[in-house]
Amino acid sequence: MSATVEYTPKILVLTTIMCSYPGVDNAGQQHLEYPPNSYVMRVPSPVIFPEEFYIDSFRKGIDGIIIMSCGEECPYSGAFKRLSLRVNKVMKRMKHEYGLESKRLKLTAICTVCAKHVVKEIKEMDEYLRSLQPAKDILNKSPSSVAVEANG
Repeated sequence: MSATVEYTPKILVLTTIMCSYPGVDNAGQQHLEYPPNSYVMRVPSPVIFPEEFYIDSFRKGIDGIIIMSCGEECPYSGAFKRLSLRVNKVMKRMKHEYGLESKRLKLTAICTVCAKHVVKEIKEMDEYLRSLQPAKDILNKSPSSVAVEANG
């Protein structure tokens, strides 16, 4: 009988310094628990990351990415609109070029006091990812097998 190793997905949480990171910090101050397999990264605005950042993150072992943004209230003019367009492009590429589930990438608006929403988003992503195989396993397949699986 072979032993099976439980898969623990890695979740990257990109947070904005001005809006969503205070929400994450608030969750910690309230001692709200979220999965320890999530890695929080504070950035001025997630729009600074090019499309390849997300694909490379999956290739290097990240299984899911949650982008916690300020939403339409972003202090950088036009940043949220550019970010949402970029995320949509990446989601399409994930599915069609790489055979990755687009739900591995999520954009959500989080405010400074949204502690419970922060925890809910991370827990939901963790639960979803546990039903999948690791992203890097999919990306390390040969291009032809990914194309066949993506096309059905």
